[in-house]
Amino acid sequence: MAPDGLKDALGREMKDLRISVTDRCNFRCRYCMPLEQYEWIDRRQILSFEEITRLASLFVRLGVEEIRLTGGEPLMRHGLENLVSQLAGLEGLKDLSLTTNASLLGQKAGLLARAGLQRVNVSLDSINPQKFRDMTRRDYLSDVIAGLSTAAEAGLNPIKVNSVIERGINDGDILDLVEFSRSNGYWIRFIEYMDVGNSNNWISERMVSKQEILELINARYPLETIERADPSAPAVDYRFADGGGKAGVIASVTEPFCRGCTRARLTADGKLVLCLFADDSHDLKKLLRAGAGDDDILDSIRSAWESRRNRYSEERLEAMNSGAYEPGSRRKLEMISLGG
Repeated sequence: MAPDGLKDALGREMKDLRISVTDRCNFRCRYCMPLEQYEWIDRRQILSFEEITRLASLFVRLGVEEIRLTGGEPLMRHGLENLVSQLAGLEGLKDLSLTTNASLLGQKAGLLARAGLQRVNVSLDSINPQKFRDMTRRDYLSDVIAGLSTAAEAGLNPIKVNSVIERGINDGDILDLVEFSRSNGYWIRFIEYMDVGNSNNWISERMVSKQEILELINARYPLETIERADPSAPAVDYRFADGGGKAGVIASVTEPFCRGCTRARLTADGKLVLCLFADDSHDLKKLLRAGAGDDDILDSIRSAWESRRNRYSEERLEAMNSGAYEPGSRRKLEMISLGG
C-alpha cells in the first residue's frame, strides 16, 4: 500500500510512473506518429532534469515504486544518463527502466547502466529490413539490433522486446520475432494494436487478438503460463516449454486490465495524465514554476489521483461487444506526447 494509503476512486493504488522526457522521435512509426508534421513542444516548456527529479521524488513519497523513462524517443534527450543517475538515488524507488526504439542504444547503454538504469524495453515490430523501413519510415534496423546487443553486454536485464501487431502489416512476422528473441535471450512481448491518439485511423479489424497470437506461437513453440506475481502488470507472461525463454502478450483490447492499473504518466512538459487514453491532464509544471512548495504539489497529485475513474479499455470492449463502438468518436491525447 502507498505510504499514506493513496487510492483512486476505484481503489487502485499509484505504484508506477511513466516519465516522458521528450516528444521528439527519430522514427515515424505509423501507429504512433502517422502524420508528416507535428507541433513540437517548445523547448522552454520541457521539464529540466532537476524538475523531473523533484516531481519524481514526490511521486515516490506517494507510493510510486517503479519509474520508466519514455518519449518520444528518450535517448534523443541529451545527457539522459545524468537524469538516470539522479532518479536512481531516490530512496524507496525499486525499479528504474527505459522504453526505447534502441537506434541510439549502442551509444548509450553502458553510460545508462553505470548511472543506475536497471533494464530496457525495446520497441521492435519486425526484423525484416523492408518491413522495418515500411513501418518506421526509417532505415535503422541494424542500429536497433546492435543496440540490443550492447544493452545485454552492459548488464541491462531483462531486455524486453515489445512488438505491436497489426493485421495485414506485420502479423506474418510473429514467429520471426519469437525466434529472434529466443536466440538472443530477449523476452518477447506482443501488443494488441490499440486506438492510441486520434491519428492512426484505428479499426478493430486490424487488431490481431491475444488468442490468435498465442495459437500461432503454440503451434511452433508450446507455451506454459506463468502465474502473475503482480496483478497490475499489463502483460500475461508465458515460458517456452522447451526452456527457450519467456514471452508475453499485452491484450488491452480483448482483455482489458483497467481494474489493476496503477500507472500515472508525466508528460515532457509537466502534465500529469491518468490514463494512456485520457483526453485531459493536470498541469504540475505550472505549480513548479510558480514556486509552489512540496506540500502544495503533493496535494495536487493526491487530489488528481483520488478523483481518477479512468477505465477506457473496459468501456471500449463493452461498446465493441454491444456494437456501439465508433473509432474516433472520443478525442485522446496523442501517443507521441505520452510515451508508452
